[in-house]
Amino acid sequence: MKRILSIILVTVLSLSLLASCSQSGNGNDKKIVIGASPTPHGEILKVVKEVLAEKGYELEIKEFTEYALLNPSLDSGDLDANYFQHQPYLDDYNQQNNGKLISIASIHYEPLGLYPGKTKSLEDLKDGAQIAVPNDTTNEARALLLLEAVGLIKLDPEAGLEATIVDITENPKNLDIKEIEAAQLPHSLQDVDMAVINGNYALQAGLNAATDSLFKEEQDSLAAVTYANIVAVREGHEKDEKLLALVDALKSDKVKEFIAEKYQGAVVVVDD
Repeated sequence: MKRILSIILVTVLSLSLLASCSQSGNGNDKKIVIGASPTPHGEILKVVKEVLAEKGYELEIKEFTEYALLNPSLDSGDLDANYFQHQPYLDDYNQQNNGKLISIASIHYEPLGLYPGKTKSLEDLKDGAQIAVPNDTTNEARALLLLEAVGLIKLDPEAGLEATIVDITENPKNLDIKEIEAAQLPHSLQDVDMAVINGNYALQAGLNAATDSLFKEEQDSLAAVTYANIVAVREGHEKDEKLLALVDALKSDKVKEFIAEKYQGAVVVVDD
C-alpha cells in the first residue's frame, strides 16, 4: 500500500510540475518574448509593451546588435517572435537554413538611403569613387537597385533581388563598389565617397534618410512593399492568440503616432 501511495504521490507531483512549466517561459500564453534590433524596432516595442500591458499581456524584449542571430534564436524556440527584417531576408534565411519561419504582419519600412561621405553631392562624384553597400544578399541587391535608380549603374534585369556587384552591366564612372557588413556602414562614411545604409543602422548613427541622404527609397516605391519590416514567427504559431495581440498592438494608433513623431519620415508605417 505504501508503494502504491508513493507512486500516486510522485505522479501528482510530476503533473503539478508540468503544469507549472507550461505557465512559464514561452509556454505562458500571457507572456511574449520577442527579439529585435535596438533601433528602431526595440524603441517601437517599448511603446507596444505599454499597449499590451493594458490588454493583460507581458512583453519581454530581447535586443540583438547582430541581426544575423535573430532568426536562429526564433528557430530554436528561444523567442516567440522577432521584428527586424523584411520578407526577402526571411526568405533567404529559410532557403539557406531549411527554416520554417513565416511572416504574420508587415509593420513599417525604413527607406534605404545613399549618404554622403568624403563626397558631398552626386554632381561632385568623380570617376573611380568608392561607394559602400551592405554585404548580405538581399540588402546588397536593394542597395544596387537604389544606385541604379539614381542613374549611377545598370544591372542585369535577370538578377533582381539577388543582384550582386557581378551583375553590374554598366558602370560609366567606374565606381568602386565596396561590400561591407551592414552594421559597419555608418562608420565607413569617413573612408568612402558615399555609402548606402540600412535604415536601422542609419538611425543608430543619428542619420535620417528623409533629411540626410542624397537619395532614398520613396513611400510609393516597390521597396516600400518588398522591404517592409515584418513580424516573424515559427510556422504553426501564426494563429496564437498572444501573437495576434502583438500584431494588433504594433498596428495600434498609439504606436503609429509614436513612429510618425519620433522618426520624422525615417520610419514609415505600411498597411498589409
